[in-house]
Amino acid sequence: MGHTVEKIGGTSMSRFGEVMKNVIIGHRKQAELYNRIFVVSAYGGITNLLLENKKTGEPGIYGCFARGGDWESKLEETRAEMIRCNHTFESIGLDLGKADAFVNDRLDGILTCLKSLMRLRPFGQFKLEDYLPASRELLSAVGEAQSAFNSAAILQANNVNAIFVDLTGWRDDHFTTIEEMIRSQFESIDVATTLPIVTGYVKCAEGIMTKFDRGYSEITFAKLAVVTQASEGVIHKEFHLSTGDPKLIGIDKVRTIGHTNFDIADQLADMAMEAIHPKAAKLMEHCNIPIRVTNAFDPESPGTLISTSYVSPAPRVDMICGRQDILAIEVFDPEMVGQSGYDYLLTKHLADSGISYIAKNTNANTITHYVSEKSKHLDGCLARIAKAFPQATIETRKTAIVAVIGSNMKIPGFLAKAATALASEGINVLALDQCIRQVNIQFILERTDYKKAQIVLHRELVEKLL
Repeated sequence: MGHTVEKIGGTSMSRFGEVMKNVIIGHRKQAELYNRIFVVSAYGGITNLLLENKKTGEPGIYGCFARGGDWESKLEETRAEMIRCNHTFESIGLDLGKADAFVNDRLDGILTCLKSLMRLRPFGQFKLEDYLPASRELLSAVGEAQSAFNSAAILQANNVNAIFVDLTGWRDDHFTTIEEMIRSQFESIDVATTLPIVTGYVKCAEGIMTKFDRGYSEITFAKLAVVTQASEGVIHKEFHLSTGDPKLIGIDKVRTIGHTNFDIADQLADMAMEAIHPKAAKLMEHCNIPIRVTNAFDPESPGTLISTSYVSPAPRVDMICGRQDILAIEVFDPEMVGQSGYDYLLTKHLADSGISYIAKNTNANTITHYVSEKSKHLDGCLARIAKAFPQATIETRKTAIVAVIGSNMKIPGFLAKAATALASEGINVLALDQCIRQVNIQFILERTDYKKAQIVLHRELVEKLL
C-alpha cells in the first residue's frame, strides 16, 4: 500500500494535542509514522478574523480593508488571537519564541503591503478590483501557514521527523499552477522517512481563494492526493459522518455510515452536508482514489469510506439531512404548455446570475425551482425573470428540504412509508422531488416542520430497519 494524504479541519486543529495523540502519532512506532502527508487548515476562527465571519458576515481584516474601515485595528486584534493560539500549545512542545516570531513576520509583511496599497487609492488609475483579489489571497494564506508551521515544530519536539511544507508562496513573485507548486515542493521529500505538514492554501496563478473560496484547503488536499498518487485520502473531522444530525436526533440513535460512494457524497453536498468539497471529490473520483472520513477524536473507528462503485448490498438509508434556507421560485404561465424551450429560457436567468438550483418541479403550466435563499444576485435575477415573462405569475415562498439519501433505496413502498410517517405526525408535504435512480428523495416542507421531519424520517427509515 502506498502513502495517504490526510486533512485536518480548523476546529480539530485548535485541539492539536488531541489530534497528535489520536491521529498523527497514536500507537505508531518508527516507520509507521510515515507514508502520510497532512494538509492542515487554520485554527478555528482565524480565517474569519483574516477575511470575514463565514456565518455572520462580520468583516475581518479583508472586509475592513475592502470597505475602507479600520483594518489596522482588526489586524492587531487578529495578531493577538493568533499569538494566543500559539500559547495554548506550549505544554505540548511549541517554542513560543519561534512561533510568535513567525506570526509577527507574516503580519508585519501584510501590514506593510496593505499600507502601500492604501497609498494607491487616491489615484484614479488604480481600481479596487485590480488589487482586492490579490489582497484576499494574501490574507487567506496566513492562517494555514501558522498552523502548519506550529504543527511541524510540535511534532519535531515530540521526536517525529516532520517538515513544514509552505505552499503559500510567501515573498515569492513566481506564479505557477497548483500542480506545479506541489511538484516543486515535493520533489525532494521522501515521504517514507519524513512527515510533511502542508499548508491548506496554495499560491497559484488563478488564485485558489478566488476560484474556490473558503473550500480551498480541500482542493489542496485533493490535488496533493492526485499529484502524489496517494492510495487513499483521509479527512479527519470533529464528528462522524452519521445517518443524521446527532444533536437533533440523538447520539444514541444515529449510526456511522460505514461505506458509501461519490454519488452519495454529491447528494450530501447539495444539502450543504459536505463530506468533502464537491470539486475536490471529483478530482479524486476521476483518479479512483477513495476518501475516508473519520472522527479525529474517536481513533478506534474506521470512519466512512467513500469509493467509486460501492452500492449497499442491502437496501438502506445512508442519511437523513436537509436545508432550511430554501426559497421556492414558482413561475405559473398558461402559455407554457407545449412551448419548447420555455424551461431553458427560464433556467438561463438563474445560470446568468450564478444561481444553482437544488430541486425542481414541473407540470403543464408551472415550473418551480428551489434555490438557496442566500444566493447572491437573487433579487436582480427575480426582476429579470419578471421582465422576461410579463404574462407569467411569479411567486416566491420560504421553504425547507428534508432529504432521504442512500446508495440502494429501490424498495417498493419506500416512498409511501416515508410519506405516511410524515402524515402521521401532521407534517404536510408541499412538493416532492425524486429521480428514477432513487438515491435521493427530497421532501419540500414548511420551515416549521424542518427539524421534526428529520426526527420522524430517521425513526421510520433508519432506526426501525436496524
